Amino acid sequence: MRYTTLISAAELAQHVLEPDWIVLDCRHDLANPVAGRLAYDAGHIPNAQFANLDTDLSDKTPGPNGTFRGRHPLPDRDDFVETLRAWGVNHSSQVVAYDAQGGMFAARLWWMLRWAGHEAVAVLDGGLPAWMAEGMQLSIEAGSKIRGDVALQPSLVSIVSAEDIARNLSNATRNVVDARAPDRYRGENETLDPVGGHIPGAKNRFFRDNLLADGCFKPASQLRAEFELVTGNPAKTIMQCGSGVTACHNLLAMEIAGLPGAALYPGSWSEWCADPARPVATGEKA
Repeated sequence: MRYTTLISAAELAQHVLEPDWIVLDCRHDLANPVAGRLAYDAGHIPNAQFANLDTDLSDKTPGPNGTFRGRHPLPDRDDFVETLRAWGVNHSSQVVAYDAQGGMFAARLWWMLRWAGHEAVAVLDGGLPAWMAEGMQLSIEAGSKIRGDVALQPSLVSIVSAEDIARNLSNATRNVVDARAPDRYRGENETLDPVGGHIPGAKNRFFRDNLLADGCFKPASQLRAEFELVTGNPAKTIMQCGSGVTACHNLLAMEIAGLPGAALYPGSWSEWCADPARPVATGEKA
């Protein structure tokens, strides 16, 4: 069985030590970038390897002519495949990503595997707290795998650029959905967003609204009903957030809901607002 959206802690426990299962710990703290690695070193799911948001899942090299590409710009696809090989990923591998933040970082890795054309990737539903709730043990042994041979495949996802977003402002053919918290969307959180507000016309769907109280994802039927009120046609929907991370949580939730096809704007708000010529909206959601 291939897991392509979510996997439960009980299901993962049955396979976690199998050689072709790759488990990646994506814990992170945006305010304290070393916290994820420290948490991993203190205890992680057995045989898990650490995936660093800032270095493994991003490449902060400026774009052409030194342009700012956002706080967590995507790496080159070929470079990312090299990272996957270093983690031991093969074409046949089942990859599982987890964190302790409701999937907000694990979903980024889920989306990136699909971006590289690898479909067998899932997020641990409920993350590390769900693993612990099942009475599972943690390890302090660093996970490792023999180098993998996965190769780049046609992408299973789509992305848009800042230029695409700008063109959409005039023709409004696609819905833009912002995954940030409502106060950030409204432009009221200067700590996380020195330039406050949102892309004009964007709607707000806070990524944590995808979760139940225990940190697991809501049932597919509930997610579908909620997203249909916000997105309309998934193929004409663009997901964004602060830096292209939590938008992937909304994309995962839509996949669970049976609403595939929405695109990601990787640069998201951090790239958009870096150019003062780009328009900004504030206030309540559209």
